[in-house]
Order: sequence, then C-alpha cells, then structure tokens
Amino acid sequence: MAPRPSSPPRALIVIVDDDAAVLGALSFALETEGFDILAFRTAAALFAAPGIAAADCLVIDQNLPDEPGLDLLSRLRGRGDTTPAVMITTDPPRAVRAQAARLHVPVVEKPLLGDQLFAAIRALIAVRNFS
Repeated sequence: MAPRPSSPPRALIVIVDDDAAVLGALSFALETEGFDILAFRTAAALFAAPGIAAADCLVIDQNLPDEPGLDLLSRLRGRGDTTPAVMITTDPPRAVRAQAARLHVPVVEKPLLGDQLFAAIRALIAVRNFS
C-alpha cells in the first residue's frame, strides 16, 4: 500500500485579545478556515509562551489590559520578530492608525464582519511565503 501524501502544514495564527468571547469566536472561526491557533488574553501571557516564534501571523487587539497592542508589537519588533500582524480594534483614533501604518500593520475594525480579517491574514501569509 502506497503511503498517503502528507497534508501541507497549516499556518499558525497567534491571537491576543482580552475578551474571552472574542478570543473564542476568533479561534473557532480561524480554525474552521484551516488555521492552527495559539490564543492569549494578555501581552504578558504571549511573552511567557513558548512557540510563538513559529507563528505565521499575529492578530492583536489594541486594547489589552496590560499594554496597548501596538506597543506589544513594537516590543516584538524590537527583539527581532518580523511575523506579520493584523491589529483589531474598535474606532481607532488617528494616532493609532498612524502608529499602525509606521509598523506596516493593517487595522481591521471591530465588529469583525465579513471576511476582511481572513483576507488580511491570507494576504500577509502569502507575502511572507512568497518572500
């Protein structure tokens, strides 16, 4: 009997959002879209976790309880992490949009309707895999 061809590896998405309902819904939705998920409720939990270096994309809420999401991303960039990221937030002020633009991070506004988040993740992963 011939061996079965192996499935291509699934992309790993790391989500950081303090709202348990949002975190659960996002995790479920992204898993049904074919992604593997690591989920965290705080920046500190993310930094304490092993394995985040293997992430293909980060989805980070701007309004985390222990530090703003873009500050978290700046810290990650400061330590050499180049994983593509998407910022999710509600009604971001201009300063947040400007900071996200400087970090080359697309902003997807909550409520997360339609497939805008999925499209942003897929585009970032495609660019990363093409590079």
